[in-house]
Amino acid sequence: MNFPLKLVLIRHSTTAGNLAGQYIGKTDQPLCSEGIDLAKSAATSMPQVKRVYRSPMLRCRQTAALLYPDHIAHEVPDLREADFGICEGKTYAQLAADPDYQEWIASAGALPPPGGEGAAYFSKRCVSAFYSILKELARDDIPCAACVIHGGSIMAIMTALASPKRHFYDWRVENCCGFIVDADPQSGQLVLLEDLRIKCKV
Repeated sequence: MNFPLKLVLIRHSTTAGNLAGQYIGKTDQPLCSEGIDLAKSAATSMPQVKRVYRSPMLRCRQTAALLYPDHIAHEVPDLREADFGICEGKTYAQLAADPDYQEWIASAGALPPPGGEGAAYFSKRCVSAFYSILKELARDDIPCAACVIHGGSIMAIMTALASPKRHFYDWRVENCCGFIVDADPQSGQLVLLEDLRIKCKV
């Protein structure tokens, strides 16, 4: 088999919290009706793959089933979204007067959200889980796969492993958008092949 592997990294479709501008991390929201429609529409243009992986969160389970209905997705617990602590379920407007929140925002991610998961730990668990996927694909001789996960998870993986190098927030993706990458299963290094964000209808 010729490496590198090809992977499609896709953010889950839309939830009510996404539409409201809330911080949604550990909160296990389902897709809203707009999100279901978006995923059904996006499914027609999704690259074909041999295997699908997903976060255990309901929004990813539903999105994976809509984008790749012919696959039984493999669950990867450590690709779940970050825990936003006291920010969970709240908007910027609701948190603006909170000094702990403002300190987190001012730190540009250097500090954890109040009561939540720190960026360094979050990145480490996402990247470690992604390495495990690459090793499994190489072991099973699977040339292409999709990962239906979270915006933060994609940003952490791409920041740590992708070429060309970009800042964390430069890898931000909208719902049902993402990237196609080539992956070296030995080093874990990724090369960006296609930016699916330019094709998204959000």
